[in-house]
Amino acid sequence: MTSPVLSLRAAALTLGGRTLWQGLDLDVAPGEFVAVLGANGSGKTSLLRTVLGQHELSAGTATLLGDPVRHGDRRIGYVPQQRLAEEGTPLRGRDLVALGVDGHRWGVPLPTRARRARIDALLESVGASHYARVPVARLSGGEQQRLRIGQALAADPRLLLCDEPLLSLDLRHQRSVSELIDRQRRERGFGVLFVTHDVNPLLDFVDRVLYLANGAFRVGTPDEVLRSEVLSELYRAPVDVIRHNGRVIVVGAPEAPHHHDHGEGAHV
Repeated sequence: MTSPVLSLRAAALTLGGRTLWQGLDLDVAPGEFVAVLGANGSGKTSLLRTVLGQHELSAGTATLLGDPVRHGDRRIGYVPQQRLAEEGTPLRGRDLVALGVDGHRWGVPLPTRARRARIDALLESVGASHYARVPVARLSGGEQQRLRIGQALAADPRLLLCDEPLLSLDLRHQRSVSELIDRQRRERGFGVLFVTHDVNPLLDFVDRVLYLANGAFRVGTPDEVLRSEVLSELYRAPVDVIRHNGRVIVVGAPEAPHHHDHGEGAHV
């Protein structure tokens, strides 16, 4: 069997005196696409920050390729929420991708031929070559997200963490960004942990779902987890899951209370 890229065992996280989740067992295999769903404040973004080494587990273990997770591990790529660059931002498309190549190093990077070739290859891999020299602030949200994915892939990561990267994108760009991440994980073989408030743009690509609610969780395929009886048990309240024209609609899932860790998305 293939060893997991990411492994959590009996993992628990408490922030601000509230336990977000506990007893969490999860393996993410190379090339696997796992969507992370749940109510506001359920700990989705906090899970990513734990894997990034920014939060310390209250109990249990989290390992990356057998090593304890740590801050600044270049084997992890990270795609943040979509935030449009401000007008006047002095960066072109290729400059944003270049930050993933050598932005972690001290000093001004040397403009070598190998560096240019690496940036050009990353731009091409995410379909962004034709706007490489355009100021980032002039690009659409979907175009900027393509560049951020290129930036995240610069170190050839073994695990890609995506924190609501489809937020505020229109349906066309949601689809194109989802397809891009899916194609890259298949070609490169990295695992994906993808936080989202809406699983529908990902349904064609997702292998498994991790659903967080009330400090508990469920892991399985979308058909196994996104069911009325499963979510009703998680929320301890009646929840209906409706499937219509290939979409999943969850009705009646209560919102969890907010905590100080910002960036949690709404429920699916």
